[in-house]
Amino acid sequence: MEFSRELLFFFSALGAFNGFLLGIYFLFIAQPKHISNRFLGMLLIALSVRIGKSVFFFFNPDLAPIFLQIGITSCFFIGPFLYFYIKSMSEVATNWENEWKYHLALLIPIALFTNIFYPWEYNYDLWCTIIQIVYALWFFYWLATAVVLRKVIKALQKGGEKQKSFKIWIISIFIGNGFIWLAYNTSEYTSYIVGALSFSFLLYLLILLLVFNKNKDSILFRKQAKYGSSKIAETKAQKLIDQLTELMQKEKLYKNPNLKLAIVAENLNVLPHQISQIINANLNKTFSAYINEFRVEEAKRLLLSNESFSLEGIGYECGFNSKSTFYATFKKLTTVTPAQFKKNPL
Repeated sequence: MEFSRELLFFFSALGAFNGFLLGIYFLFIAQPKHISNRFLGMLLIALSVRIGKSVFFFFNPDLAPIFLQIGITSCFFIGPFLYFYIKSMSEVATNWENEWKYHLALLIPIALFTNIFYPWEYNYDLWCTIIQIVYALWFFYWLATAVVLRKVIKALQKGGEKQKSFKIWIISIFIGNGFIWLAYNTSEYTSYIVGALSFSFLLYLLILLLVFNKNKDSILFRKQAKYGSSKIAETKAQKLIDQLTELMQKEKLYKNPNLKLAIVAENLNVLPHQISQIINANLNKTFSAYINEFRVEEAKRLLLSNESFSLEGIGYECGFNSKSTFYATFKKLTTVTPAQFKKNPL
């Protein structure tokens, strides 16, 4: 019997510990450093804190009140992080990029105020009410996530098998989150440790799904179908286009000969496919053509103002990885060679 309790503690505590480490990974290390990874990291950390509190309280009922307080407080944020994780995986950034800030700006002060001025140790009855409120808040966000997820799943039906892994991933996280909520809200009929065990089981299933899938990006990031005539709404698209143009002009990312969509997306804090969609569907260009336009404009400026570079050197300075590519691209966009432009600017 003692051995089974130790095994139960080990399995449930290990799940909380691994969930916390995985949350740290997605929050600070996972590439690209897109906001969806940060939301996933914060969701895992919030769940792990809540689960960790449950594990230690189940096996040590005399746990210090501060730990109980921290565990319950983490529930303030489980629902919002789930909601914005699913939303950030499925919608263009301009739709929600400020919305999450408003939610946290409201919830964080409430959580801090409650913890500082009404500690658990001296306000047990109040915290019994707070527990009901935070679980209701968690459930409200879970329902809001279901609305967003329904739209995502409907859109994914058009993607066929290519979207299957992504669909399994987000549905698993959504259902698993709901099951953990249900486990805690029915613990008086089952066992308080069921929530922790559910989390551990779900976590290891997700890890297996991630490890054994050949294409990790198909899980962590939604792969879009060809855009065709579907464009992002002009007002929303224009905002992202302006941000993209400003980034190129200020940071001169185009000077990097190995520039990839992921690098640009990371700088704008959006998903790579969103950049691709904006350029393809709204600007009617490829990513390569878009970047080369900036490179040629920079080359024209250097040809007219800088005598220290050779023609070949200017090409490399602007981000072209070979002399032939520089010459061919320059002539394609200006109808003249770099040497001709230098002698007779258009």
